[in-house]
Amino acid sequence: MVISVDIDRFTIKKTLVDQGSSVDILYWKTFKAMRIPEFKMVPYDDHVVGFSGERMGTKGYIELYSTFGQEKNTKTIRIRYLVIDANTS
Repeated sequence: MVISVDIDRFTIKKTLVDQGSSVDILYWKTFKAMRIPEFKMVPYDDHVVGFSGERMGTKGYIELYSTFGQEKNTKTIRIRYLVIDANTS
């Protein structure tokens, strides 16, 4: 399911919600566009396995408040996102 979500004051319009995924991913290109200082990211040296089975390194993780829903029917939660440098296609 593709929806928009507000993450740390920014509306992200292309969001993939995969309830079967074991991690929440924020792509490096999006992280940079959000202008979050890199020092706020916590180092994380493990790998994640991509959709086609390839292993990808992470740049770190960051915890951000994320708001789902529209108008009066919203929910805001803190999510730990793994930041990865990979193609988003």
